[in-house]
Amino acid sequence: MASSARSFGPEREAEPVKEARFLGSEFVDTYTVYIIQVTDGNHEWTVKHRYSDFHDLHEKLVAERKIDKNLLPPKKIIGKNSRSLVEKREKDLEVYLQTLLATFPIVAPRVLAHFLHFHFYEINGITAALAEELFEKGEQLLGAGEVFAIGPLQLYAVTEQLQQGKPTCTSGDAKTDLGHILDFTCRLKYLKVSGTEGPFGTSNIQEQFLPFDLSIFKSLHQVEISHCDAKHIRGLVVSKPTLATMSVRFSATSMKEVLVPEASEFDEWEPEGANLEGPVTAIIPTWQVLTTLDLSHNSISEIDESVKLIPKIEFLDLSHNGVLVVDNLQHLSNLIHLDLSYNRLSSLQGVHTKLGNIKTLNLAGNLLESLSGLHKLYSLVNLDLSDNRIQQMEEVRSIGSLPCLEHVALLNNPLSIIPDYRTKVLAQFGERASESTPRSQERIQ
Repeated sequence: MASSARSFGPEREAEPVKEARFLGSEFVDTYTVYIIQVTDGNHEWTVKHRYSDFHDLHEKLVAERKIDKNLLPPKKIIGKNSRSLVEKREKDLEVYLQTLLATFPIVAPRVLAHFLHFHFYEINGITAALAEELFEKGEQLLGAGEVFAIGPLQLYAVTEQLQQGKPTCTSGDAKTDLGHILDFTCRLKYLKVSGTEGPFGTSNIQEQFLPFDLSIFKSLHQVEISHCDAKHIRGLVVSKPTLATMSVRFSATSMKEVLVPEASEFDEWEPEGANLEGPVTAIIPTWQVLTTLDLSHNSISEIDESVKLIPKIEFLDLSHNGVLVVDNLQHLSNLIHLDLSYNRLSSLQGVHTKLGNIKTLNLAGNLLESLSGLHKLYSLVNLDLSDNRIQQMEEVRSIGSLPCLEHVALLNNPLSIIPDYRTKVLAQFGERASESTPRSQERIQ
């Protein structure tokens, strides 16, 4: 991995002053643990340490950075756990930490950074820890072709670091050079970004709302994103030429946020290669090789025109959203597997005009009472209609003549309580699904 110092982006304002103050203490077994709140700009977190941890930190700083050996409050044996001594020591140790942070305002020594958990919560500490990890294991991870998991806070830290316009190695330790991260991300093929619900760790950081830029990833074939606000994700479109599989879950309120985030900048846009019939303000490149898209478990209410940008899609999962109407899918001529389960569909009118080549269709968990829109899906092989509102056996006749249909699920519909309903459903399929046919009962659930 590269180790040369580089600068990126415009100069930014000075970094916020870091502070450490004591919130109190607690008695554990035979010793006292001090609770420290570290503040870095708007971010704050807590760490816990006993006096012996301070002593070890101090010895290392005296040896490595030549700080005053008398700076640390002395250790006392007699009455060490008395309330008065603990309270005095809290104040003295707080002054000690504040002095250290003032002494190293730009980059804290490694031992101090780890003591205050900078490698978990602070931009320089996070990027330094990630750079060192990739310096040591990056080539091995790339060679193995494994999925690399990273958190939004780490990506946020890298994004911020790149925008600060500082050398990529501020600590003097070549292992922590940001170049190791950039070299790795440039070649990575499989990425997973998972946020956390609620505050991250012991901090007040709402990780799922942090902005970050994915344009440092130049070769992605597969990406999986969850619990991140799609509005704050930048740079994903850089992967359009290479990305084959994409999953964005618990993150989006619309398909546009993911597929065409730049659309908000233009009044009218069309995908690259489209036949232009009217004025447009932008031509948007398509996702050239994307064949699998999972946008399940979001808050998507419509299948919008952004699907024009994914013409190669074969597998589309929009389950567990709030979709009301099957729309715009006529643009996806390669679509063969569609999951619209657990949405709010109440009608299938005209669906056959939008799903001409579909083979697997999951409509479980919707509000369907009629199947009249399915009667011309001649390629359909598997159909799941579980957990809907289908009451009349006559509705099944809409799918009874479909020539390729092999498996139908009708569990938990009102008609499933009809005595011997499987036999009556099979009757709608005529001779090709008679009771005497092996496995015919297995095909109706």
